[in-house]
Amino acid sequence: MTSSLPLTGERTVPGIAHENYWFRRHEVVYAAIAASCSGAVVLEAGCGEGYGADLLAGTARRVLGLDYDVPTVAHMRDRYPRVAVARANLVALPVPDATIDVVVSLQVIEHLWEQERFLDECRRVLRPGGTLLVSTPNRITFSPGRDTPLNPFHTRELDPRELAGLVRDAGFDDVVVRGLHHGPRLRALDDRHGGLIEAQTRLALSGEVWPPELVADVAAVRSSDFELHEHDLDGSLDLLVTAARPQ
Repeated sequence: MTSSLPLTGERTVPGIAHENYWFRRHEVVYAAIAASCSGAVVLEAGCGEGYGADLLAGTARRVLGLDYDVPTVAHMRDRYPRVAVARANLVALPVPDATIDVVVSLQVIEHLWEQERFLDECRRVLRPGGTLLVSTPNRITFSPGRDTPLNPFHTRELDPRELAGLVRDAGFDDVVVRGLHHGPRLRALDDRHGGLIEAQTRLALSGEVWPPELVADVAAVRSSDFELHEHDLDGSLDLLVTAARPQ
């Protein structure tokens, strides 16, 4: 059961009305990359609760999910039997060289102290021509005007140019960055609530009771309410980089 995992605010889980916005914001990226994983051997580095790895398992030939948290690994084994799962340090992936078709790591790299070493490991395990898919919050909009992240669990956040440069410096080719944005319905909710993200964050931090209209609007958010594209990267909420290990 999802409820067996403590809600830390850093692990996105399905089926919780108050967290539905964040869940859908993550889910849309998994849905967008599923085609890239079709028929592939996929490694997800930092798989969290596991719903995303299971979604990818619907198209992939095989999915290996890695996470460092012991209860999370146990939860995944119980809940998502079509995903192989193991506990691992993400800067020392327990996988042989050049054995993976696609490495996926969504909303994880900002938590790592050794980001360069992690990307070196991703390159090592990928087959020549293999695909890297990494998402992360956009530093410009997530921690605006700050040198250090607002989120105390984040070690280093990246803007679009920093993310692309980090991936290129790790030896990857064909680097493309896309940004996640609110679509029309979410922009309307921004207007209604004075900023949908800000309204949720303010109430979560204060412990106040959520107004019924905010609960209803958050619970009704769907992944189709977001847009993922290459325009206005600086104004995006999250970043998704796609790259290839050279042949």
